[in-house]
Amino acid sequence: MSEQISVHILDSTLRDGSHALSHQFTAEQVARVARGLDQAGIEMIEVSHGDGLGGSTVTYGFSKQSELELLEAASSVIERGKLAVLLLPGIGTKDDLKMARDLGAKVAQIATHVTEADVAQQHIELAKSMGMEVIGMLMLSHMGSPEKIAEQGKLMERYGADVVLVTDSAGALLPPTVRERVRALRDAIQIGVGFHGHNNLSMAVANSIIAIEEGARWLDACTCGLGAGSGNTPTEVLVAVLDKLGYSSGIDLWKIMDVAEDIVRPIMQKPVRIGKASLTMGYAGVYSSFLLHADKAAEQFGVDPRDVLVEVGKRGAVGGQEDILVEIAMTLAQKNAEVEASPSRRLA
Repeated sequence: MSEQISVHILDSTLRDGSHALSHQFTAEQVARVARGLDQAGIEMIEVSHGDGLGGSTVTYGFSKQSELELLEAASSVIERGKLAVLLLPGIGTKDDLKMARDLGAKVAQIATHVTEADVAQQHIELAKSMGMEVIGMLMLSHMGSPEKIAEQGKLMERYGADVVLVTDSAGALLPPTVRERVRALRDAIQIGVGFHGHNNLSMAVANSIIAIEEGARWLDACTCGLGAGSGNTPTEVLVAVLDKLGYSSGIDLWKIMDVAEDIVRPIMQKPVRIGKASLTMGYAGVYSSFLLHADKAAEQFGVDPRDVLVEVGKRGAVGGQEDILVEIAMTLAQKNAEVEASPSRRLA
């Protein structure tokens, strides 16, 4: 590599990682993690409910402490990096975004479904008017063609976004499909391009490198991979791979390893791994945050969560439709009961 390429990393342990902890981060935990990430050289540290600002509801799961408390805790310890937040239009509001900015947030990730960038216009424009850096996220990018992603990325650029991410919310993309989507987006817009990966098919790091090869310079990751589904691109692993490939992240590898091992791992309720259900999510193309909801619904009705997730994938469900998991599990249970009660089954 003749000229070293710099890569910007946003660590979402304290946002996407909230899914894996059922949104039970405490302010004390947030402060410890944010301080460690900041001292390791992380450029952007994201803090929000897993479903973004305003996500603490009965639908998505209530946070243990308020967003105000968590954002204050992070803001009080970040000295070098930038505090970032996520907002999904329809869940978070402009008032939520103003609150986050008043508490010190400097970066706003504004996320929409891959075909619905138009719903983000007012939020992107507001964030820019308040002097924030804006990163647009096109979620569930496996559900959009490269051409559609290019089209939607242009909209976010027009609204004022500084960066647009190809977001693999389901961990369903493979290197060839990442390559074609990032390339299409890179060719279509003049602003920055990035990638947000999930590890349901064990491709998060590889896909991130493919994205860089196609011009992406902004990457999302989570320390210890702590995140929805099988987790996200592990920050410490990504930093090591980037270093071996000659890319510059500005992150101290030893320090981010220490944060992962000594601070984040003790907080984790269970290891983030590729289990049967989370692997099925990547295979079926299901939004990674559905995992705990699917497990709960399947247990309630005595069905296999994999069957629930496959049906969700067939329906093309998107973030915000978690309530259909209960309906699907109930329907599967009824079908199973009918099969068990059928005359042919009894004769067998």
